[in-house]
Amino acid sequence: MTTAATPLSSLSADDLASRLDDARADYKALQARGLVLDLTRGKPGPDQLDLSEGLLRLPTGHKDSAGVDVRNYGGLEGLTEMRAIFADLLGVDVTNVVCGGNSSLTMMHQVLTALLLKGGPDSPRPWSQEPVVKFVCPVPGYDRHFTMLAEFGIEMLTVPMTPDGPDPVAVRALVADDPTVKGMWIVPTYSNPTGAVCSAEVAAELMAMPTAAPDFRILWDNAYAVHHLTERETKSADALGLAVASGHPNRPIMFASTSKITFAGAGVAALAASTDNKAWYLERLSLASIGPDKVNHLRHVEFFGTADGVRTHMRKHRDLLAPKFEAVDAALSARLGGLGIAEWVAPTGGYFVNLDVMDGTASRVVTLAKEAGIALTPAGAAFPHSKDPNDRNIRLAPSFPALEEVELAMAGVAVCVELAALEKLTS
Repeated sequence: MTTAATPLSSLSADDLASRLDDARADYKALQARGLVLDLTRGKPGPDQLDLSEGLLRLPTGHKDSAGVDVRNYGGLEGLTEMRAIFADLLGVDVTNVVCGGNSSLTMMHQVLTALLLKGGPDSPRPWSQEPVVKFVCPVPGYDRHFTMLAEFGIEMLTVPMTPDGPDPVAVRALVADDPTVKGMWIVPTYSNPTGAVCSAEVAAELMAMPTAAPDFRILWDNAYAVHHLTERETKSADALGLAVASGHPNRPIMFASTSKITFAGAGVAALAASTDNKAWYLERLSLASIGPDKVNHLRHVEFFGTADGVRTHMRKHRDLLAPKFEAVDAALSARLGGLGIAEWVAPTGGYFVNLDVMDGTASRVVTLAKEAGIALTPAGAAFPHSKDPNDRNIRLAPSFPALEEVELAMAGVAVCVELAALEKLTS
């Protein structure tokens, strides 16, 4: 007699056939429920947005601490008080920070576009004048990073994302001798989607390693720096400090925002960089803007007060999110634990759960889920051009649905994972 803890690979053909019949029956029952559930994107849930409702009654005035009217033009760097909050959260000096509009993704696009059209402070020529431009991309990774590179025709070179960050040996091998490898992406803290945290040791290697390109850039997307799911609040590696210490101060450009802290469409984004990189960025920005939305900056400053106010606020987010992530782990463990057909890690922060299923079945799992009323991110989305060579990776995003919906959806996903695996094993 088989149990849930028996690896499917060890079952006889008859036992597999019997288990397949059971899984098909469970799947038909799942379809009969008429579910309409969505786990496709890592959006804050309505209850999280409610935590920032007080922003709608702010600011109470219209002048910053220096008495400057925030309603008018100017202040290209952003409100000093807002910059100070980001500086504290990111572990950098306030002089390195620029605060902008609501989207850090926009800032990333601006930086990449400027590098292509103009080159950086230490570029021999604009990147667009190179015969080819290549980027190192840790995988699984953030799909929007990859689509941005694809739009510009930048070749993507993948390296494994380990629990401690991108594999530095693999990165070093790509950048050491090829001057067309101009940069890399990294989500260093609670990475999208694996939840990995780049260790100080790996960060130090990335900042110090020799590169054939003199203007090699690491786009350090610290989107989840304060998005903890446990009481152990991981501290991000000091990218800018490590870069200075290694003699490559211009290598990292850091990005962050309050998009998943306050309101996703009305937050504040920030960029942190070396003195040269910051001046270079502001020069480009000055052609397109006379200053950001400082009223919104002041609104956030009044709402939080200090960086500690942000940290306190994020513990309220944790209280809402942690049960949903626990529900994902519980549902997957209950159905799939010990079967040898799926792997996942309960993250300690961020917005996603990375699920690896049996090779060759991820697309089938997503299709089965869709036909049962459960929308998942397309298989392979966490890889360049959405092509997972092993067809095994699925990114789960449990933040937006209510807890009860997460429980229903994940129980259904577990059924789909087992059914797809059994179909493959018996084909």
